[in-house]
Amino acid sequence: MWRDSFRLQIFCLLMAVLAIVVLVHNFFQLEHLDDDTILGSNWITENDVQLSLSQTSKTTRKPYCGYKQQTLSKREQAEQDSLLAAIQGQTPPDGKVAFLQSTDPARSDFVIVKHSGFFKVGDELEVLVRMKDFQGKPKQYGGDYLQARIHSPLLKAGATGRIVDCHNGLYKVFFTLLWPGEVKVSVSLVHPSEAIQVLLRLREERPDRVYFKSSFKSGRYSETTECNICLPGDLPVCNFTDLYTGEPWFCYKPRKLPCASRISHAKGGYQKGLLTQEESLFFQSDVNIKRPILSSGPDSVIVKPKAFTDSSSMDRAEDPTVSPSGYYYEDEWRSRTHWIHHFNKSDDITKCLQGKVIHLFGDSTIRQWFEYLTAFVPDLVEFNLGSPKNVGPFMSVDLKHNILLKFRCHGPPIRFSTVFSSELRYIANELNGIVGGRNTVIAITIWSHFSTFPVEVYIRRLRNIRRAIIQLLDRSPKTSVIIRTANVQELGPEVSLFNSDWYSFQLDSVMRKMFSGIAVHFVDAWEMSLAHYLPHNLHPKEVIVKNQIDAFLSYVCPLQT
Repeated sequence: MWRDSFRLQIFCLLMAVLAIVVLVHNFFQLEHLDDDTILGSNWITENDVQLSLSQTSKTTRKPYCGYKQQTLSKREQAEQDSLLAAIQGQTPPDGKVAFLQSTDPARSDFVIVKHSGFFKVGDELEVLVRMKDFQGKPKQYGGDYLQARIHSPLLKAGATGRIVDCHNGLYKVFFTLLWPGEVKVSVSLVHPSEAIQVLLRLREERPDRVYFKSSFKSGRYSETTECNICLPGDLPVCNFTDLYTGEPWFCYKPRKLPCASRISHAKGGYQKGLLTQEESLFFQSDVNIKRPILSSGPDSVIVKPKAFTDSSSMDRAEDPTVSPSGYYYEDEWRSRTHWIHHFNKSDDITKCLQGKVIHLFGDSTIRQWFEYLTAFVPDLVEFNLGSPKNVGPFMSVDLKHNILLKFRCHGPPIRFSTVFSSELRYIANELNGIVGGRNTVIAITIWSHFSTFPVEVYIRRLRNIRRAIIQLLDRSPKTSVIIRTANVQELGPEVSLFNSDWYSFQLDSVMRKMFSGIAVHFVDAWEMSLAHYLPHNLHPKEVIVKNQIDAFLSYVCPLQT
């Protein structure tokens, strides 16, 4: 009996010693956890222990580029291949081209086809653009990026043209004549084809040319590291890939702090020295960036009014690929795809938005909508959330009329000054948290901050947003969803390498194709900025924003016809 008791005591003692050894070992492991693992910060919630485990991986991981390692279904792969093929342009036949053989807008010209003909409202006007190099020789291949519009300055009227590349140095531009009077033609070379090849190279080879950073803090100690969709080298990284959308995002791991101590995200800066000396010649402000191409003959036509004009006969079926989608007349945008009511009085906006919740998601160009509405509608008062200036989130409230207006920026990549980590939200996830209904309005824009990345990155983001929109409309079909397109902007040699209109145009073309056929509406900010007489600006002036708001609200509160 005594022996059995002694054996039991020895056994218990050994188990206790073993338990202490295991406890000390685990404590040691925990203390040095950040030296052996990569932890994300988005998982820190009380109820999502299982999710936290899925975000842990070894530091010995190889460089990860999310757009290269996506797992796509056959349907998604086919769509992506089709989208990339649709924006594929012509490349110079001989590879590198000397500057003197590149496109010179000063020596190029255009001519109005059948200028002496009789034109009336509704007719099509054709213009032929002939490109030449700096030696005055005709170009033999296409790939130049042009912008074109017709306008009548006295009428404050304008519309864009549809450009067709003939791939032989010639371009055809087609305009629909939409108002009577003298109509002038303007054509500009945004970038020569030789510059486009440089932009293509940068997009594929240097997605890091805009870099980002995050701050990590614990107590009084803080560190800042570089972040991006893809980070080079074998240094340990923090994996902040979104668990629900799979959107990749990484930061180099701080030396002493855990990944979970991240407190903010910000734009780090722009890389320098991206071009060779020869390539830099293709990006000169007064030579070949957004330079006018002059006419070799008359640059205007006289347009006669129709004998009978019935605007109700105009085709109003909405199609994001219709060109032009509308035009300016007396500084007011007239859409060709839907009826627009001009909300010139704040009371009209209040009446339209009464009882509604309006969510604005995206970048600073849709933040302009928030700023315009808050400033223009007296009863709409901004509620101070303590958010960083120009970053958000922001909220304005009209308690009298039960209106709630909210703005939130999209998730990374975002080139804002400082965004709190807790406020880094992906649009798709936000949409999944919205109930929706007839009193819910959603407006989205997302384009500018993706211009430095391969198009696959943008396609992935849109695919997630599209899926969330379809699910939202399936559960709440009366929800209003409006997409604001990209817009043109002022360009110089440096801006062209990061935010060229050519980059924006390509992304905008992809977006229109991906959202066509879905029950969403479009505010064509691209044409509204390109057709206007004001200088191009990343953040369009108030008169253009006002017309965007009119188009937006006309979807929310459509005119009864």
